[in-house]
Amino acid sequence: MLKTALGRFRAVAFWEGLSFLVLLLIAMPLKYVLHLPQGVRVVGMAHGVLFMAYLYTLLMAAIEYRWGLKRIVVAFAASLVPGGTFWLDAQLRGEARTLETVKAP
Repeated sequence: MLKTALGRFRAVAFWEGLSFLVLLLIAMPLKYVLHLPQGVRVVGMAHGVLFMAYLYTLLMAAIEYRWGLKRIVVAFAASLVPGGTFWLDAQLRGEARTLETVKAP
């Protein structure tokens, strides 16, 4: 999966999406309900790093596969919606299979 730009993008998208959900559903309630801000600091930092990696791998995949502006904007927007990267992964899964069969001997 990590051998192609698309595979790397899908892997980073998974972890970025997971970190976003952990931030929203676990760390933020801990901060605002139980007054424990440490989770937001740790998970927020991890999510920030993963978001930057998401943007980088999105750019690399877009360049390699010559994605149009619409597809790039949709992929970017997916990172802003909780669970959006998982929806995007489902969309890209078929494309990844097609690329693997084309490159296979």
